[in-house]
Amino acid sequence: MSNLETDPVEVVAECLADKGSPVSRVEILSPREVPLGGPRAMNVRRTLPQRQRSTIGGWCFIDHYGPQDVSTTGGMRVPPHPHTGLQTVSWLFAGEIEHRDSVGSHAMVRPGELNLMTAGRGISHSEVSTPATTSLHGVQLWVALPTAHRAVAPFFEHHVPPVLRREGVELRVFVGSLAGAYTDASVFSPLVGAQIDLAPGATLDLELDPSFEHGVLVDQGPVRVNDTDVAPAELAYLAPASGPLTLAADAGPARVILLGGEPLGEEIVMWWNFIGGSHDDIVAFRSEWQADVIDGGDPHGRFGSIPDYDGSALPAPVLPTVRLKPRG
Repeated sequence: MSNLETDPVEVVAECLADKGSPVSRVEILSPREVPLGGPRAMNVRRTLPQRQRSTIGGWCFIDHYGPQDVSTTGGMRVPPHPHTGLQTVSWLFAGEIEHRDSVGSHAMVRPGELNLMTAGRGISHSEVSTPATTSLHGVQLWVALPTAHRAVAPFFEHHVPPVLRREGVELRVFVGSLAGAYTDASVFSPLVGAQIDLAPGATLDLELDPSFEHGVLVDQGPVRVNDTDVAPAELAYLAPASGPLTLAADAGPARVILLGGEPLGEEIVMWWNFIGGSHDDIVAFRSEWQADVIDGGDPHGRFGSIPDYDGSALPAPVLPTVRLKPRG
């Protein structure tokens, strides 16, 4: 999915462990509403990046949307747009989205199935909800690629993770491994991503990798994260070495997305749909997208093309007049 903001936030993030946080602390990050498009836009709730926290491990972007009735609004229609230096992780709870990209992939995003696109040196893709979809509900996540892999050739993959069931709990691990479940989805830094569903009154205790920092995004709740109540759409952050994680659904059924990973230990620059190592990288990516795709200069350039998409590609916003600056 694209970041469709016309004035996207500049982020320079130093992805290091939060050594100053007490081990037991749970930090709550509240979302901000972001419209995906024009006057009939579908709104998403964005909890990452924020000024106080840009990343959780390699996870650098969290959009959470729905459940939203799209039967009269036209649903999601995100035109062809570029990405560099990242992976997009598409995960649905309800609805269906059609994905096309410039490496020739054509796939459906469906509930409980992972669509993982590695942009690497550059890719373009589109996402459109299908005509039969009346409700959309899910998350769109980005993972920043470390410097050593940022220029990898782009590719796409699809996985259907198994469901691990315990009393009152369903666990779907779509990235990495957790509680004996795992997926072979491609990653370039140590990561975990999972959907956890809790029946009313259920509690789940998890041993976490102590080298990972973690985030718990509440979709349905509230959920008690250790000793902290977390409301729907909020993101609970836990620093490395926070100890075991306890999730409890005290007030009714609950659903969370658990994300984690080792801090990248390096600086990234993120603007619009690009991740690079410097301000100059971002300027160059934007220039190539505008020249090759928007102005029709080279359909076989860095970002390729999507010939089967019925419509125009998305122009890049105007860059800030100053160099991208770090945000705390």
